Amino acid sequence: MTTSAAIAPTIAGLFKDGLPLRLTAYDGSSAGPVDSPFTLEIANERGLSYVMTAPGDLGLARAYVAGDLILHGSHPGDPYDAFQLLMNHTGLRLPTPAEVLGLVRALGVSKLVPPPPPPQEMMPPWRRQLEGLRRLGGWRHSKDRDAESIQHHYDVSNTFYEHVLGPSMTYTCAVFPHEDATLEEAQANKYDLICRKLGLKPGMRLLDLGCGWGGMVRHAAEHYGVKALGVTLSREQATWAQERIKADRLDHLAEVRHADYRDVSETGFDAISSIGLTEHIGVENYPAYFGFIRDHLKDGGRLLNHCITRSHNRKVRTGAFIDRYVFPDGELTGSGTIVAAVEDAGLEVQHHENIRVHYARTLAGWNRNLVTYWDECVAETDEGTARVWGLYMAGSRIAFERDEIQLHHVLATKTVSGDSGYPLRHEFGV
Repeated sequence: MTTSAAIAPTIAGLFKDGLPLRLTAYDGSSAGPVDSPFTLEIANERGLSYVMTAPGDLGLARAYVAGDLILHGSHPGDPYDAFQLLMNHTGLRLPTPAEVLGLVRALGVSKLVPPPPPPQEMMPPWRRQLEGLRRLGGWRHSKDRDAESIQHHYDVSNTFYEHVLGPSMTYTCAVFPHEDATLEEAQANKYDLICRKLGLKPGMRLLDLGCGWGGMVRHAAEHYGVKALGVTLSREQATWAQERIKADRLDHLAEVRHADYRDVSETGFDAISSIGLTEHIGVENYPAYFGFIRDHLKDGGRLLNHCITRSHNRKVRTGAFIDRYVFPDGELTGSGTIVAAVEDAGLEVQHHENIRVHYARTLAGWNRNLVTYWDECVAETDEGTARVWGLYMAGSRIAFERDEIQLHHVLATKTVSGDSGYPLRHEFGV
Protein backbone atom coordinates (compact mmCIF):
# COMPACT_ATOMS: atom_id res chain seq x y z
CA MET A 1 0.00 0.00 0.00
CA THR A 2 1.33 3.46 -0.93
CA THR A 3 1.47 5.93 1.94
CA SER A 4 1.33 9.72 1.92
CA ALA A 5 4.52 11.73 2.00
CA ALA A 6 5.62 13.17 5.33
CA ILE A 7 4.82 16.85 5.16
CA ALA A 8 7.75 18.51 6.97
CA PRO A 9 10.61 16.73 5.09
CA THR A 10 8.85 17.26 1.77
CA ILE A 11 8.29 20.98 2.38
CA ALA A 12 11.82 21.44 3.73
CA GLY A 13 13.16 19.87 0.56
CA LEU A 14 11.41 22.48 -1.57
CA PHE A 15 13.41 25.38 -0.11
CA LYS A 16 16.09 26.15 -2.68
CA ASP A 17 18.80 26.99 -0.16
CA GLY A 18 17.74 24.64 2.60
CA LEU A 19 15.79 25.41 5.74
CA PRO A 20 17.92 26.92 8.54
CA LEU A 21 15.46 26.21 11.37
CA ARG A 22 13.27 23.39 12.63
CA LEU A 23 10.05 22.58 10.77
CA THR A 24 7.20 20.52 12.18
CA ALA A 25 3.79 19.68 10.72
CA TYR A 26 0.38 18.60 11.90
CA ASP A 27 1.01 15.02 10.68
CA GLY A 28 3.71 14.61 13.32
CA SER A 29 6.64 14.91 10.90
CA SER A 30 9.66 17.16 11.38
CA ALA A 31 12.74 18.34 9.50
CA GLY A 32 15.63 20.76 9.84
CA PRO A 33 18.25 21.24 12.55
CA VAL A 34 17.11 19.86 15.90
CA ASP A 35 19.20 22.39 17.84
CA SER A 36 17.64 25.47 16.20
CA PRO A 37 16.24 28.01 18.70
CA PHE A 38 13.32 28.55 16.32
CA THR A 39 10.68 26.13 15.06
CA LEU A 40 8.15 26.71 12.29
CA GLU A 41 4.99 24.71 12.82
CA ILE A 42 2.56 24.05 9.98
CA ALA A 43 -0.44 23.79 12.25
CA ASN A 44 -3.14 22.54 9.88
CA GLU A 45 -4.12 21.67 6.31
CA ARG A 46 -5.00 25.27 5.42
CA GLY A 47 -1.49 26.38 6.38
CA LEU A 48 0.02 23.77 4.07
CA SER A 49 -2.36 24.81 1.30
CA TYR A 50 -1.26 28.45 1.66
CA VAL A 51 2.41 27.48 1.42
CA MET A 52 1.89 25.20 -1.58
CA THR A 53 -0.48 27.36 -3.64
CA ALA A 54 1.27 30.75 -3.55
CA PRO A 55 4.88 31.35 -4.60
CA GLY A 56 7.69 32.44 -2.28
CA ASP A 57 6.98 34.83 0.54
CA LEU A 58 3.28 35.34 -0.25
CA GLY A 59 2.19 31.81 0.71
CA LEU A 60 4.38 31.83 3.80
CA ALA A 61 3.00 35.24 4.80
CA ARG A 62 -0.62 34.13 4.31
CA ALA A 63 -0.13 31.12 6.54
CA TYR A 64 1.72 33.19 9.16
CA VAL A 65 -0.84 36.01 9.23
CA ALA A 66 -3.71 33.53 9.46
CA GLY A 67 -2.06 31.78 12.42
CA ASP A 68 -1.65 28.53 10.46
CA LEU A 69 2.16 28.84 10.37
CA ILE A 70 3.42 29.35 13.92
CA LEU A 71 6.92 30.57 14.73
CA HIS A 72 8.04 29.22 18.10
CA GLY A 73 10.95 30.82 19.96
CA SER A 74 10.13 34.33 18.73
CA HIS A 75 7.55 36.97 19.66
CA PRO A 76 5.17 37.77 16.76
CA GLY A 77 5.69 41.46 17.46
CA ASP A 78 9.41 41.18 16.73
CA PRO A 79 10.42 38.05 14.78
CA TYR A 80 13.69 39.76 13.76
CA ASP A 81 16.14 37.08 14.97
CA ALA A 82 14.25 34.25 13.29
CA PHE A 83 13.79 36.24 10.12
CA GLN A 84 17.49 36.92 9.89
CA LEU A 85 17.83 33.18 9.38
CA LEU A 86 14.89 32.96 6.97
CA MET A 87 15.39 36.04 4.77
CA ASN A 88 17.52 34.19 2.20
CA HIS A 89 15.45 31.03 2.29
CA THR A 90 11.94 32.02 1.18
CA GLY A 91 12.37 30.86 -2.42
CA LEU A 92 10.65 27.56 -3.21
CA ARG A 93 11.67 25.29 -6.09
CA LEU A 94 9.12 23.41 -8.19
CA PRO A 95 8.38 19.99 -6.70
CA THR A 96 9.07 16.83 -8.68
CA PRO A 97 6.12 14.75 -9.94
CA ALA A 98 6.74 12.25 -7.13
CA GLU A 99 6.71 15.03 -4.53
CA VAL A 100 3.52 16.46 -6.01
CA LEU A 101 1.89 13.04 -5.83
CA GLY A 102 2.97 12.62 -2.22
CA LEU A 103 1.65 16.04 -1.25
CA VAL A 104 -1.63 15.37 -3.06
CA ARG A 105 -2.00 12.24 -0.99
CA ALA A 106 -1.15 14.18 2.15
CA LEU A 107 -3.49 17.04 1.41
CA GLY A 108 -6.21 15.62 -0.73
CA VAL A 109 -6.83 17.09 -4.17
CA SER A 110 -9.35 19.62 -2.84
CA LYS A 111 -6.70 21.13 -0.56
CA LEU A 112 -4.57 22.14 -3.55
CA VAL A 113 -7.16 24.78 -4.37
CA PRO A 114 -5.89 28.08 -2.86
CA PRO A 115 -7.79 28.93 0.33
CA PRO A 116 -9.28 32.42 0.57
CA PRO A 117 -6.51 34.81 1.67
CA PRO A 118 -6.59 36.34 5.15
CA PRO A 119 -8.85 39.41 5.45
CA GLN A 120 -5.80 41.68 5.91
CA GLU A 121 -4.74 41.02 2.31
CA MET A 122 -5.65 43.51 -0.42
CA MET A 123 -6.57 42.26 -3.89
CA PRO A 124 -3.66 41.72 -6.35
CA PRO A 125 -2.59 44.58 -8.67
CA TRP A 126 -4.38 43.22 -11.74
CA ARG A 127 -7.67 43.04 -9.86
CA ARG A 128 -7.15 46.53 -8.46
CA GLN A 129 -6.63 47.72 -12.02
CA LEU A 130 -9.83 46.04 -13.25
CA GLU A 131 -11.70 47.53 -10.30
CA GLY A 132 -10.28 50.91 -11.26
CA LEU A 133 -11.55 50.53 -14.81
CA ARG A 134 -14.97 49.54 -13.50
CA ARG A 135 -15.13 52.68 -11.40
CA LEU A 136 -13.95 54.91 -14.26
CA GLY A 137 -11.22 56.88 -12.59
CA GLY A 138 -9.49 54.34 -10.39
CA TRP A 139 -6.35 54.01 -12.49
CA ARG A 140 -3.10 53.34 -10.63
CA HIS A 141 -2.21 56.52 -8.69
CA SER A 142 -5.45 58.26 -9.57
CA LYS A 143 -6.87 60.29 -6.68
CA ASP A 144 -9.48 57.68 -5.81
CA ARG A 145 -7.12 54.74 -5.94
CA ASP A 146 -4.37 56.53 -4.01
CA ALA A 147 -6.89 57.41 -1.31
CA GLU A 148 -7.98 53.77 -1.07
CA SER A 149 -4.39 52.53 -0.85
CA ILE A 150 -3.45 55.05 1.83
CA GLN A 151 -6.57 54.28 3.87
CA HIS A 152 -5.82 50.54 3.68
CA HIS A 153 -2.55 51.09 5.55
CA TYR A 154 -2.99 54.23 7.62
CA ASP A 155 -6.62 54.07 8.75
CA VAL A 156 -5.98 51.02 10.93
CA SER A 157 -6.51 52.74 14.28
CA ASN A 158 -4.94 55.85 15.76
CA THR A 159 -4.69 54.06 19.12
CA PHE A 160 -2.82 51.20 17.44
CA TYR A 161 -0.35 53.67 15.96
CA GLU A 162 0.07 55.42 19.31
CA HIS A 163 1.22 52.13 20.79
CA VAL A 164 3.60 51.25 17.94
CA LEU A 165 5.01 54.67 17.02
CA GLY A 166 5.16 56.18 20.47
CA PRO A 167 4.24 59.73 21.59
CA SER A 168 5.69 61.42 18.48
CA MET A 169 3.16 59.62 16.22
CA THR A 170 5.80 59.76 13.51
CA TYR A 171 5.78 56.98 10.92
CA THR A 172 8.98 57.86 9.07
CA CYS A 173 12.70 57.33 9.62
CA ALA A 174 14.14 59.02 12.69
CA VAL A 175 17.63 60.53 12.82
CA PHE A 176 19.58 59.43 15.90
CA PRO A 177 21.90 62.19 17.17
CA HIS A 178 23.99 59.69 19.14
CA GLU A 179 24.15 55.96 19.92
CA ASP A 180 22.08 56.18 23.10
CA ALA A 181 19.31 58.44 21.81
CA THR A 182 15.74 57.28 22.37
CA LEU A 183 13.27 56.91 19.53
CA GLU A 184 11.43 60.05 20.66
CA GLU A 185 14.66 62.07 20.76
CA ALA A 186 15.56 60.79 17.31
CA GLN A 187 12.18 61.72 15.81
CA ALA A 188 12.37 65.25 17.23
CA ASN A 189 15.93 65.49 15.91
CA LYS A 190 14.74 64.41 12.45
CA TYR A 191 12.11 67.13 12.30
CA ASP A 192 14.58 69.71 13.53
CA LEU A 193 17.17 68.69 10.94
CA ILE A 194 14.58 69.09 8.18
CA CYS A 195 13.58 72.50 9.51
CA ARG A 196 17.21 73.58 9.47
CA LYS A 197 17.77 72.20 5.98
CA LEU A 198 14.77 74.19 4.79
CA GLY A 199 16.12 77.30 6.50
CA LEU A 200 12.84 77.95 8.30
CA LYS A 201 12.38 81.25 10.12
CA PRO A 202 9.41 82.92 11.86
CA GLY A 203 6.78 84.17 9.44
CA MET A 204 7.66 81.75 6.63
CA ARG A 205 5.06 79.46 5.03
CA LEU A 206 5.59 75.68 4.93
CA LEU A 207 3.63 73.06 3.00
CA ASP A 208 4.07 69.46 4.24
CA LEU A 209 2.91 66.88 1.69
CA GLY A 210 1.64 63.59 3.10
CA CYS A 211 1.86 65.02 6.60
CA GLY A 212 0.71 61.95 8.54
CA TRP A 213 -0.32 62.86 12.06
CA GLY A 214 1.14 66.35 11.68
CA GLY A 215 4.52 65.88 13.36
CA MET A 216 6.45 68.10 10.95
CA VAL A 217 3.70 70.73 10.89
CA ARG A 218 3.58 70.93 14.69
CA HIS A 219 7.37 70.97 15.12
CA ALA A 220 7.87 73.71 12.54
CA ALA A 221 5.09 75.85 13.99
CA GLU A 222 6.12 75.42 17.63
CA HIS A 223 9.89 75.70 17.30
CA TYR A 224 10.35 77.86 14.19
CA GLY A 225 7.27 80.07 14.20
CA VAL A 226 6.27 79.25 10.63
CA LYS A 227 2.73 79.08 9.27
CA ALA A 228 2.48 75.40 8.34
CA LEU A 229 -0.08 73.54 6.24
CA GLY A 230 -0.12 69.74 6.06
CA VAL A 231 -2.24 67.50 3.82
CA THR A 232 -2.98 63.77 4.14
CA LEU A 233 -5.26 61.30 2.38
CA SER A 234 -5.97 59.56 5.68
CA ARG A 235 -9.05 60.88 7.46
CA GLU A 236 -7.93 59.21 10.70
CA GLN A 237 -4.58 60.99 10.56
CA ALA A 238 -6.15 64.36 9.81
CA THR A 239 -8.64 64.06 12.67
CA TRP A 240 -5.92 63.12 15.16
CA ALA A 241 -3.60 65.89 13.94
CA GLN A 242 -6.29 68.57 14.10
CA GLU A 243 -7.15 67.62 17.69
CA ARG A 244 -3.47 67.61 18.71
CA ILE A 245 -2.86 71.02 17.10
CA LYS A 246 -5.72 72.49 19.14
CA ALA A 247 -4.53 70.81 22.31
CA ASP A 248 -1.05 72.27 21.75
CA ARG A 249 -2.57 75.71 21.04
CA LEU A 250 -0.88 75.88 17.66
CA ASP A 251 -4.01 76.40 15.55
CA HIS A 252 -3.04 80.01 14.84
CA LEU A 253 -0.01 78.66 12.94
CA ALA A 254 -0.64 75.01 12.03
CA GLU A 255 -3.31 73.34 9.92
CA VAL A 256 -3.80 69.76 8.69
CA ARG A 257 -6.30 69.01 5.93
CA HIS A 258 -7.80 65.72 4.83
CA ALA A 259 -7.04 66.27 1.15
CA ASP A 260 -5.04 65.15 -1.86
CA TYR A 261 -1.91 67.25 -2.26
CA ARG A 262 -2.95 67.86 -5.86
CA ASP A 263 -5.91 69.86 -4.55
CA VAL A 264 -3.79 72.42 -2.68
CA SER A 265 -4.54 75.73 -4.40
CA GLU A 266 -2.25 78.02 -2.37
CA THR A 267 1.14 78.84 -3.87
CA GLY A 268 4.20 80.88 -2.98
CA PHE A 269 5.42 78.67 -0.13
CA ASP A 270 8.86 79.40 1.30
CA ALA A 271 9.44 75.69 1.83
CA ILE A 272 7.87 72.32 1.01
CA SER A 273 8.63 69.11 2.87
CA SER A 274 7.76 65.67 1.51
CA ILE A 275 8.47 63.11 4.23
CA GLY A 276 7.56 59.60 3.16
CA LEU A 277 5.12 60.46 0.37
CA THR A 278 7.24 59.91 -2.74
CA GLU A 279 7.05 56.13 -2.20
CA HIS A 280 3.29 56.27 -2.82
CA ILE A 281 3.00 58.45 -5.92
CA GLY A 282 4.55 56.20 -8.58
CA VAL A 283 7.77 56.71 -10.55
CA GLU A 284 5.88 57.65 -13.70
CA ASN A 285 4.29 60.50 -11.77
CA TYR A 286 7.57 62.05 -10.62
CA PRO A 287 7.56 64.74 -13.35
CA ALA A 288 4.08 65.91 -12.35
CA TYR A 289 4.87 65.64 -8.63
CA PHE A 290 8.06 67.66 -8.66
CA GLY A 291 6.48 70.03 -11.16
CA PHE A 292 3.68 70.63 -8.64
CA ILE A 293 6.28 71.37 -5.97
CA ARG A 294 8.15 73.78 -8.24
CA ASP A 295 4.95 75.63 -9.09
CA HIS A 296 3.96 75.95 -5.42
CA LEU A 297 7.31 77.30 -4.21
CA LYS A 298 8.24 80.96 -4.26
CA ASP A 299 11.42 81.94 -6.10
CA GLY A 300 14.31 80.83 -3.93
CA GLY A 301 12.07 78.45 -1.96
CA ARG A 302 13.34 75.08 -0.81
CA LEU A 303 12.22 71.44 -1.09
CA LEU A 304 13.26 68.65 1.26
CA ASN A 305 12.32 65.22 -0.12
CA HIS A 306 12.67 62.38 2.41
CA CYS A 307 11.89 58.91 1.05
CA ILE A 308 12.79 55.23 1.03
CA THR A 309 14.85 54.28 -2.01
CA ARG A 310 16.38 51.20 -3.53
CA SER A 311 20.13 50.71 -3.56
CA HIS A 312 20.05 50.87 -7.38
CA ASN A 313 18.03 52.55 -10.13
CA ARG A 314 16.86 49.45 -11.98
CA LYS A 315 13.13 48.86 -12.24
CA VAL A 316 12.07 46.16 -9.77
CA ARG A 317 8.54 45.21 -8.80
CA THR A 318 7.51 45.43 -5.16
CA GLY A 319 7.26 42.04 -3.46
CA ALA A 320 3.83 40.45 -3.25
CA PHE A 321 3.66 40.57 0.57
CA ILE A 322 4.47 44.30 0.74
CA ASP A 323 2.10 45.14 -2.12
CA ARG A 324 -0.88 43.22 -0.76
CA TYR A 325 -0.48 43.63 2.98
CA VAL A 326 1.48 46.81 3.64
CA PHE A 327 1.80 49.42 0.86
CA PRO A 328 -0.58 48.73 -2.04
CA ASP A 329 0.68 50.40 -5.24
CA GLY A 330 3.86 51.54 -3.48
CA GLU A 331 6.92 51.99 -5.70
CA LEU A 332 10.60 52.41 -4.85
CA THR A 333 13.50 53.47 -7.03
CA GLY A 334 17.07 54.64 -6.56
CA SER A 335 18.01 58.08 -5.32
CA GLY A 336 19.58 58.84 -8.69
CA THR A 337 16.16 58.59 -10.33
CA ILE A 338 14.73 60.99 -7.76
CA VAL A 339 17.58 63.48 -8.16
CA ALA A 340 17.14 63.37 -11.95
CA ALA A 341 13.39 63.96 -11.64
CA VAL A 342 13.93 66.90 -9.28
CA GLU A 343 16.44 68.45 -11.66
CA ASP A 344 14.29 67.77 -14.73
CA ALA A 345 11.45 69.64 -12.99
CA GLY A 346 13.67 72.72 -12.90
CA LEU A 347 14.80 72.59 -9.28
CA GLU A 348 18.47 72.83 -8.27
CA VAL A 349 19.76 70.08 -5.98
CA GLN A 350 21.85 71.53 -3.16
CA HIS A 351 22.41 68.52 -0.89
CA HIS A 352 21.80 64.77 -0.98
CA GLU A 353 22.42 62.25 1.80
CA ASN A 354 21.67 58.67 2.76
CA ILE A 355 20.46 57.95 6.31
CA ARG A 356 19.77 54.24 5.75
CA VAL A 357 21.21 52.97 9.05
CA HIS A 358 18.88 55.25 10.99
CA TYR A 359 15.82 53.49 9.57
CA ALA A 360 17.01 50.10 10.82
CA ARG A 361 17.24 51.62 14.30
CA THR A 362 13.81 53.24 13.92
CA LEU A 363 12.18 49.94 12.96
CA ALA A 364 13.83 48.19 15.90
CA GLY A 365 12.19 50.76 18.17
CA TRP A 366 8.78 50.20 16.59
CA ASN A 367 9.14 46.43 16.95
CA ARG A 368 9.98 46.87 20.65
CA ASN A 369 6.87 49.00 21.10
CA LEU A 370 4.72 46.39 19.38
CA VAL A 371 6.05 43.68 21.70
CA THR A 372 5.47 45.87 24.77
CA TYR A 373 1.88 46.71 23.77
CA TRP A 374 1.08 43.45 21.93
CA ASP A 375 -2.10 42.67 23.84
CA GLU A 376 -3.37 46.24 23.44
CA CYS A 377 -2.57 46.25 19.70
CA VAL A 378 -4.35 42.93 19.16
CA ALA A 379 -7.37 44.17 21.11
CA GLU A 380 -7.44 47.38 19.07
CA THR A 381 -7.28 45.60 15.67
CA ASP A 382 -6.88 41.80 15.53
CA GLU A 383 -4.04 39.31 15.83
CA GLY A 384 -3.61 38.94 12.06
CA THR A 385 -3.08 42.68 11.60
CA ALA A 386 -0.60 42.77 14.48
CA ARG A 387 1.27 39.84 12.91
CA VAL A 388 1.47 41.72 9.60
CA TRP A 389 3.12 44.63 11.37
CA GLY A 390 5.62 42.52 13.28
CA LEU A 391 6.51 40.65 10.10
CA TYR A 392 6.92 43.64 7.82
CA MET A 393 8.83 45.81 10.29
CA ALA A 394 11.32 43.06 11.15
CA GLY A 395 11.79 42.22 7.47
CA SER A 396 12.23 45.87 6.53
CA ARG A 397 14.78 46.34 9.31
CA ILE A 398 16.87 43.52 7.85
CA ALA A 399 16.55 45.00 4.34
CA PHE A 400 17.88 48.35 5.57
CA GLU A 401 20.72 46.66 7.44
CA ARG A 402 21.70 44.74 4.32
CA ASP A 403 21.60 47.83 2.09
CA GLU A 404 18.79 46.39 -0.01
CA ILE A 405 16.83 49.60 0.58
CA GLN A 406 17.95 53.04 1.73
CA LEU A 407 16.55 56.36 2.92
CA HIS A 408 17.57 59.57 1.18
CA HIS A 409 17.19 63.28 1.80
CA VAL A 410 17.30 65.45 -1.32
CA LEU A 411 17.41 69.20 -0.67
CA ALA A 412 16.68 71.49 -3.62
CA THR A 413 15.88 75.11 -4.38
CA LYS A 414 13.69 76.89 -6.90
CA THR A 415 16.54 78.75 -8.56
CA VAL A 416 15.56 81.59 -10.89
CA SER A 417 18.08 83.29 -13.20
CA GLY A 418 20.90 81.73 -11.19
CA ASP A 419 19.63 83.08 -7.86
CA SER A 420 18.91 80.22 -5.42
CA GLY A 421 19.00 82.19 -2.19
CA TYR A 422 21.20 79.40 -0.84
CA PRO A 423 24.22 80.31 1.34
CA LEU A 424 27.81 79.75 0.30
CA ARG A 425 27.99 76.66 2.52
CA HIS A 426 25.37 74.49 4.23
CA GLU A 427 24.25 75.99 7.51
CA PHE A 428 22.11 73.18 8.92
CA GLY A 429 24.90 71.25 10.66
CA VAL A 430 24.45 67.55 11.34
